[in-house]
Amino acid sequence: MKKLFFILTLALVSFGLSAQDGLKGTWFAGGQLSFGTTKDKNTDAKTTETMVLPIFGTFVSPSVAVGAGIGYIGSDAKQTIINDMEYDKAKTNMFVFKPLVRKYWNITGGLYFFGQAALPMQFGNTKLTAENATGKANVTDIAFELSPGFDYVVNSWLTIETSFTIFNMGYNNTKPKGGKAITSFEVNANPFNSIGDRTVGQLQVGVKFLF
Repeated sequence: MKKLFFILTLALVSFGLSAQDGLKGTWFAGGQLSFGTTKDKNTDAKTTETMVLPIFGTFVSPSVAVGAGIGYIGSDAKQTIINDMEYDKAKTNMFVFKPLVRKYWNITGGLYFFGQAALPMQFGNTKLTAENATGKANVTDIAFELSPGFDYVVNSWLTIETSFTIFNMGYNNTKPKGGKAITSFEVNANPFNSIGDRTVGQLQVGVKFLF
């Protein structure tokens, strides 16, 4: 199986580096864009995933920021297996709302450590096709994530940020049309799996442009 994955994280932040006032009252806008394709040449199975998640927020104190992301996550799978059932096609469309809060600590110079808590919520549906039959299920995902990271101010207009998720827990409700809902709850403190719109344990690197 070969996998092609491309991810671009872009955050646009406007703030001053005044040690006296910190970042209080500063607004920021950013976002995350990702596209990934997985293809198995042995079975012709193929999955394409897309995420568009702009983020907006403000610093409510010199070192605390609150914000929210509003966006879309979609996937289109061909010849896929879900819950031990084989489907010709599976198409998922999800609306994402992700409130978050960050706390910053200055280490030295332009280097900052931060901790982030986020509550990504996804609402949408999955359409399935198998042997000329179609089905649809409404899906709700709610997760809680904790992510530490570092932010380094390169100059007056550029910073480099890196972070990873160390803990999450999530709730899922899948309600097939004409069927009974299936619910699950998961807690993950061992950073190897994914819940919501972030990959647990995988280092993420982003760039912020300052103005």
